[in-house]
Amino acid sequence: MKTIAHNLAFVAALLSAPPLSAQTLDVQEQLKTFASCAGRLSAVMEHQWMFDGPASEHTEDLRDAVLELVEAAMPPERGREVLHWRISAKVAQAALLTRATFNNDVRDAAWAKAQADRLTGACAGLLLS
Repeated sequence: MKTIAHNLAFVAALLSAPPLSAQTLDVQEQLKTFASCAGRLSAVMEHQWMFDGPASEHTEDLRDAVLELVEAAMPPERGREVLHWRISAKVAQAALLTRATFNNDVRDAAWAKAQADRLTGACAGLLLS
């Protein structure tokens, strides 16, 4: 059962991975990317509350900036769909962070950390592109 949960987290992480540049996306994909990044950054921030409090403030600033992009790009009737994207990405990111932090398999933990870092790095990169 544990392996199934890990595999589902992996698939969810891959499916909701944001592209590296928002400038090459259509409006629909931008909205989904921004919403996914907001969810991922929320998961990172909550993880940092437990392990690296000061870093959580920087992550919160990034998340707030992404949320402004979500609000700017989101038509009112898309709220539920956008919330679903945010929650799905947050759950996937939290699973990776948990796997990286509490895993007894050192190689698997390193892989999960690398994936989590790659995904949040791509989100931070959106704000710089």
